[in-house]
Amino acid sequence: MKKLLLTFALASISAFSFSQSCCELVFASNDGNMGIFASDKAFIASHLAPIVYKHTSEVGGKMTEFATPDGKKANAYFVKAKRKSDKWLFVYQEWWGLNDHIKRQADIFYKDLGGNVNVLALDMYDGKLATDASEAGKYMQGVVEARLENIVQGGLQFAGKKAKVANVGWCFGGGWSLKSAIIGGKQTVGSVMYYGMPVKDVEKLKTLNTDVLGLFATEQWISKAVIEEFAANMKTAGKSLNYKIFEAEHAFANPSNPKYDEAKAKEAYGMAIEYLKKKLL
Repeated sequence: MKKLLLTFALASISAFSFSQSCCELVFASNDGNMGIFASDKAFIASHLAPIVYKHTSEVGGKMTEFATPDGKKANAYFVKAKRKSDKWLFVYQEWWGLNDHIKRQADIFYKDLGGNVNVLALDMYDGKLATDASEAGKYMQGVVEARLENIVQGGLQFAGKKAKVANVGWCFGGGWSLKSAIIGGKQTVGSVMYYGMPVKDVEKLKTLNTDVLGLFATEQWISKAVIEEFAANMKTAGKSLNYKIFEAEHAFANPSNPKYDEAKAKEAYGMAIEYLKKKLL
């Protein structure tokens, strides 16, 4: 009986120690995967259900299908440049999926880039959409990294070998903006990360063909410590990171978020579009 109680006590202490340091342990092994937060109740609670919105494109954006290297098909919301162009902007969804809010933002980027850039918002969930945080968490946690890489590679094939690609994304998509930039190699000309988990592997960061713009928030997940480590890793890799940590909550730039911070979002977007214009126009 005493042995059983001792075992239980040690297990309890171990569980407590893990709960206190789980983030540190995860960050030590994580390489840009936002799925680690999918079971975090505080993270889930920070994401209120998105405001209902139905998008109708005024710039001719349509869903399209393309082949991926794993022998499957993938989908994306595509807005074609007014004239033939090798300039592309890849847009990466939040954890909700490729919903109408992302399609609207793709149209906004398209218009503010003068219609001179092809905009491709990739469907990283293969058609699945979430309307509540619990569901979104399950989707984000359940993604297969290899499949996501195939979707990005398929997008690059769809754009063509001559394409020059910049990337932008939020939250889950913020991390994929950076990963896509790495996957794209010499075709990559830019990456904008809105509060996404950075890649830690310095050897991977060394392969970047571009600098990175990071637009972060004062939050406990993609924390100041995580961001500063990212900056240090980028410096070690010989790459440039320009970033700002806004005094705002995670997902502050998402207009579908009831906690949307219009002023901070406007400032962040100004930085993003200025960066993208320099890269693509």
